[in-house]
Amino acid sequence: MTPQVSAVILTWNSARHVGRGLAALQKEREGIPTEVIVVDNGSSDQSLAMVAAAVPDAGVIRNSTNQGVARARNRGVRDSHARYILFLDSDAEMAPGSLGEMVRFMDARPGVGVVGPKLISPDGIVQFSCRQFPTLQGKVLRQLPLRLRRAIAPAADEEMHDIDRTIAQPVDYVIGACQLIRRDVIERIGPLDERMFYGPEDVDFCLRAWQAGWAVYYLPAAVAVHHEQRITRRRPGLLTLRHGLALAYYFWKHRYLWRRPVLQSKESDLQRVR
Repeated sequence: MTPQVSAVILTWNSARHVGRGLAALQKEREGIPTEVIVVDNGSSDQSLAMVAAAVPDAGVIRNSTNQGVARARNRGVRDSHARYILFLDSDAEMAPGSLGEMVRFMDARPGVGVVGPKLISPDGIVQFSCRQFPTLQGKVLRQLPLRLRRAIAPAADEEMHDIDRTIAQPVDYVIGACQLIRRDVIERIGPLDERMFYGPEDVDFCLRAWQAGWAVYYLPAAVAVHHEQRITRRRPGLLTLRHGLALAYYFWKHRYLWRRPVLQSKESDLQRVR
């Protein structure tokens, strides 16, 4: 049977989480024909053993070293076959029926190129998984504690604190922890930008999708539990530096710092108001 979805999961010393995430995905496969492609970025733990136990039929691509997020995911996409690509972090667990919700939403709206579910923490707190495109001042202010971010407009606006997170709506971008992407979009605008080793390749892809006329949507009817690891904050080091360089490259590539791009949608009934 031809799959409807190709799920591309990246592992990098992910044994702590990947088993639960893949077990949840296996349940989703019962309703939506899905091929699973795991790209391992040189793990030294038991990640691949967990993958084999959870999804025996998964296709596995082994990199000898950490190739970064964009390059590894692009490698998985090249081996995929379905009309929809699911990027799913190894620490994300899809709630029952969520993949089907995302597929049905995309099937009904051909102008939508990317959709992301509501992400929640294990304790049930809703994460800021849909946002406006970053600005330099917003990125700086987002390092502050949540109570302060809520009170400072550039940070609160960027994280979209005031939106109704119970309804589906167009947003600038949805984070790459869980994204369903129409293959046509990748074929038209190209893959993830491999010059970004660790973020913000997801932001860049959504911006390019909008610029090519595809809408990006937040879909709270679909839910995933995201064990957000925030590696660059917990263990500052080379990865933090690479993230900073990738962010600088993103701003250079899109030629802005302070005023985010104004977007228009391919969907005739969608108005973008800034």
